[in-house]
Amino acid sequence: LLCPCLLYGAYIFLPFDAPLLPTVSARLVYTLRCATFATFPIVLGMIVSGISRLCSSALEPFGELHREVEIHRTYVSQSVHLFILYFFNMAVLATYLPQELLKLIPLLTGLFAISRLIFWMSYAIGRSFRAFGFSMTFLPLLAMLLWNLYSMFVLEPENLLS
Repeated sequence: LLCPCLLYGAYIFLPFDAPLLPTVSARLVYTLRCATFATFPIVLGMIVSGISRLCSSALEPFGELHREVEIHRTYVSQSVHLFILYFFNMAVLATYLPQELLKLIPLLTGLFAISRLIFWMSYAIGRSFRAFGFSMTFLPLLAMLLWNLYSMFVLEPENLLS
């Protein structure tokens, strides 16, 4: 329930608009530029994972990892997988959205980055607290997937393979 409220509030109250993007290629470049900012939590996780691995005695590549190192490694791995799903859904979404709604692309990017950071912090606290951050990442991704499938098969089935 929090994600739609956050997106709606940001859509209404943040004072920016998406640039005029008449072609599909311009929309894909805009999505690629926005998705660059979504990699910030992943890169930060890689840096922290490397530092935690250096600071611990887990320098053996095939040895047993400490809990601190395992948390960061798992976070980076899951974030990369979710980012791939996120990016492909955003690319398809950008082609089907009307010009007035293209403001959602950077807003969804910001939501992804913030929710991954919330997941990381809650995962470090304890495994039982990570559901909130994961749901803030996964549910918008699921909503984008459903909208993309609806757009492809119901709204514009004639352009499915073109």
